[in-house]
Amino acid sequence: MPIETIPQPEVLPVSPALRLRRYDGVCGFALPWYQDAGTVLLVDGDAKRYTPERLERMYAYQDAHGELYWIEVLEGGSWRPVGDVCLSRDDLAIVIGERSCRGRGVGRAAVSALMERARELGWRELLVQDIYRFNEGSRRLFTSLGFRASGATEKGDRYSCSL
Repeated sequence: MPIETIPQPEVLPVSPALRLRRYDGVCGFALPWYQDAGTVLLVDGDAKRYTPERLERMYAYQDAHGELYWIEVLEGGSWRPVGDVCLSRDDLAIVIGERSCRGRGVGRAAVSALMERARELGWRELLVQDIYRFNEGSRRLFTSLGFRASGATEKGDRYSCSL
């Protein structure tokens, strides 16, 4: 969905083998990501696995409140979704659903691309609503890109970054 009446790009190229593709309403393939207890713990702070209905509600909400993208990698000449990311005024949310893609720079590249998108939109700041204390990977990712803890939450901290 457009942010502030600005059309959302269909594709944001990140690198020759990585892109962000606009959410298209098809999300069933992502259900295994959100049924993995370890992934859900990093996302929600608990291990309550998603149902198809809960997954659809989450994506519908994100799509209505920001720019929602699939994170896709090019493999064997075809693009394959490996995660999702949503850019909105009050949160930058990212999930690398495919465990094999974690720790390989995919998240860093995707967040960097959305930081540039936010700059193009004229935003002065980006926010992450909650990174849990135990989510070392997300904390390292966001702090390496200039985000700083800006307030405590129940299980972690909010983060912000001046653009």
